[in-house]
Amino acid sequence: MLERSEILEPPAPAPGPGSPNTPHEGSGPVRVLLVEDDPGDALLVQELLSETDLDVELDRAMSVREALPRLHRADCVLLDLALPDSFGLDGLRALLSADGDVAVVVLTGLSDRSRGALAVASGAQDYLIKAEVDASSLGRSVRYAIERRRADIATRRLFEANLRREANDRIQRGLLPRPLLRSGDLEVATVYRPGGGGDVLGGDFYDAVELEDGTLRAVIGDVCGHGPDEAALGVSLRIAWRTLVLAGTVHDLVLPALDGVLVAERQQDETFVTVCDITVGPDRRVAAVRLAGHPPPLFLQPGPVSCPDLAPGPPLGVLPGETWAVGETPLTGPWAVLLYTDGLIEGRRRHSDERLGVEGLTERLGAGGLGPGGIGTGRWEAGLEATLAWAEEEHGGPLPDDVALMLVSGAAGEAGAAR
Repeated sequence: MLERSEILEPPAPAPGPGSPNTPHEGSGPVRVLLVEDDPGDALLVQELLSETDLDVELDRAMSVREALPRLHRADCVLLDLALPDSFGLDGLRALLSADGDVAVVVLTGLSDRSRGALAVASGAQDYLIKAEVDASSLGRSVRYAIERRRADIATRRLFEANLRREANDRIQRGLLPRPLLRSGDLEVATVYRPGGGGDVLGGDFYDAVELEDGTLRAVIGDVCGHGPDEAALGVSLRIAWRTLVLAGTVHDLVLPALDGVLVAERQQDETFVTVCDITVGPDRRVAAVRLAGHPPPLFLQPGPVSCPDLAPGPPLGVLPGETWAVGETPLTGPWAVLLYTDGLIEGRRRHSDERLGVEGLTERLGAGGLGPGGIGTGRWEAGLEATLAWAEEEHGGPLPDDVALMLVSGAAGEAGAAR
């Protein structure tokens, strides 16, 4: 004849595919782990569960020690507060320490009613008095505990995500620069998006400075890799670039000097950085472009034009003592130049291995991809956002790499010369 404890202890099912314990979401039976050493009380719980409208898969442990390795298989734990290896709230604390996402309903005696309330205050979802429980209240409590735990987890994750987002926004506001412009004929618009739809700042950087003589200097760069170390290095290089420019460094010597900063600051010898550096003279007639392994900028005049005769030199940090050639593009009429990192063009077209590429971006901009922006309209940001949204739509989701976009626009050569 079977003992009551044997009835309640079928062989433990083999663990399923490894995944953290998450509350039941309505698919399959409700997995209940009963932690109870008294056979009579355990049989009562089993019978009451069988009378509920829940499809229950019941497992039993007779101590907290036995229960701990089974938590990952449970949607809800029914926990007796008086067990051989724990008493009072010790068992509850042990279970929650092992798996803070598990839903727990404590079972108490009449004399422990106050302890049940303390258990809820300590992290349990509900408590039941053994002498008062019936099938209806037990089923309702199990269902409530699972749903409340799931809501708690969702709320906590949303709160944590908001904290991360707010912290990252503060970091970005502190690390991403404000363009230093002196005259009214120039505009700068920027958009930055961490890769993968996440909120971790990457190594892309940009800056724009107008010197006292009216010369416009602009840069965009991309540190290989993604994360806080790359972000810190990118900020160091951006500050170094601005310092070199404001100090009056000869334009041809800025990238070699920046290369020296990179070699001194990087933590790994294989770290490299791509850079696009632009100089526009005070008369706004010509843009001089230097490329260190970076995609070419696109000049909108009004159709997109790159620098066809300029081959990019190697990235920074690859060849010591390198210099970078300069290519020139004439500026006519109200002009705008788009600088971007390769995260924008290395996404793949949906259902294809083909990358978006410079050609795809050029085609998009030629079709009016930046929208109705223009000098003095303050609408370039919307156009940059639309361009980024287009790339994500083509890719079928968030782009895997960080993306930085910077658009600098100015008046015609004559207007610039009259500033």
